[in-house]
Amino acid sequence: MTELYKPISGRASDPSSYTIEGNPEGIRACEEYEAIVRDLQESLVPELEMIDTRVISPAQQLLEVIKVIRKVAVKRDHKKLDYDRHKNSLKKLQDKKDKSLKDEKALYKAENDVEQATQDYNYYNDLLKDELPKLFALEAEFIRPLFQSFYYMQLNVFYTLHERMQGINIGYFDLNLDIEEAFENKRGDVKERAEELSIVHFKATGGRKPGSKLGPKDKLAQEGKSGYASRQRDPDVVENPPPPYSATAGSSFTAAAKSKPAPPPPKPKPARFSAPVETVTALYDYEAQAHGDLSFSAGDVIEITQRTDNQNEWWSGRVDGREGQFPANYVQLN
Repeated sequence: MTELYKPISGRASDPSSYTIEGNPEGIRACEEYEAIVRDLQESLVPELEMIDTRVISPAQQLLEVIKVIRKVAVKRDHKKLDYDRHKNSLKKLQDKKDKSLKDEKALYKAENDVEQATQDYNYYNDLLKDELPKLFALEAEFIRPLFQSFYYMQLNVFYTLHERMQGINIGYFDLNLDIEEAFENKRGDVKERAEELSIVHFKATGGRKPGSKLGPKDKLAQEGKSGYASRQRDPDVVENPPPPYSATAGSSFTAAAKSKPAPPPPKPKPARFSAPVETVTALYDYEAQAHGDLSFSAGDVIEITQRTDNQNEWWSGRVDGREGQFPANYVQLN
C-alpha cells in the first residue's frame, strides 16, 4: 500500500529542477497500519497453533481411523461376492438331475465352500453391524467438543482483530465515513485534472488513422513521390525501354502460340524513388525512461524513421547508430 503513495521514480534531464511531490501523510499512515498488522500477526500465532493442535490434528487422526473401517467394509463386500458365487455353484449342482461321481465330489466341495464363505461373510458383517453404531456414537461425542473448541478459538481470533482495528488511531483515515465517500473526498478533482493533461491523450504510434488506408511508411513514400513531381528525374534511375519489334521474333512467337500458349511476360519493375531523409534537431536533453526509448542531447540532429503529424505523440528516429522512440515535443523539424 505504501507504494501507491510513493512518487514515480525516474531520472530527469535537469536534476536540479526535479521536485519530490509525494504524500508523506499517506505514507506515514500506511506504515502505521503495516506495523499494527504485523503486531497482530505475531499476537495471533499462539491462537492459530492452538487451532492446529486441538482441532486439525485430532480430526486428521479420526480420518485415519475411518480409513481402517472403510477397508473392513470393502473386505466384507468381497466376502459377500464370494458367498454369492459359491451359493450359485452349489445351486446348479443341486438342480442337476443325473449326477455322476464327479458331480457328487463337486457337490461335496461346493457345500464346504458355501459353509466357509458363509462363516467369513457373517464374521465381517456381524463385526460391522456391532461396531459401527458404537463408532458413530463415539464420533458424535468426539466432534461436538471439537466444534465447540473451534468456535471459541475462532471467536477469540476475531475478537482480537476487532479490538485492534477499532483501536486504530491514525488521523489520516476517517473511520466514521463510508468507504466510497471517504475515497471520493480524498480523491477530490484528481480525475478531472489528470484528464486535462496532454499526455493522457496520446495516440498509439505505428497504427493507421481512421479513414486512411495508408500506414506511416506508405504516407512517407507518397509524400516523397509528390515532392518529386516538380523535380527532374534522378539520373541514377535507369528505365529499361521495351525491346524493338522484329519480324523474325513476331513469326516465331506466332508459331509457338499455335502449338502451346506462351506464359505471360514478366511485369516490368517500377522505378523506385528514394524518399527524402527527414531530420529534426533536439531542443532539450532526453534520457530514455524505458526499453526502446532513444536518448539524445540538446542540439543533436536526429534522422526520422517514422512520425505522425501530431507533435504531442512519440516519433521514431535514429542518432549515432541508435534507434528508438522519443517525445516529438522535445525536437524541432529541420
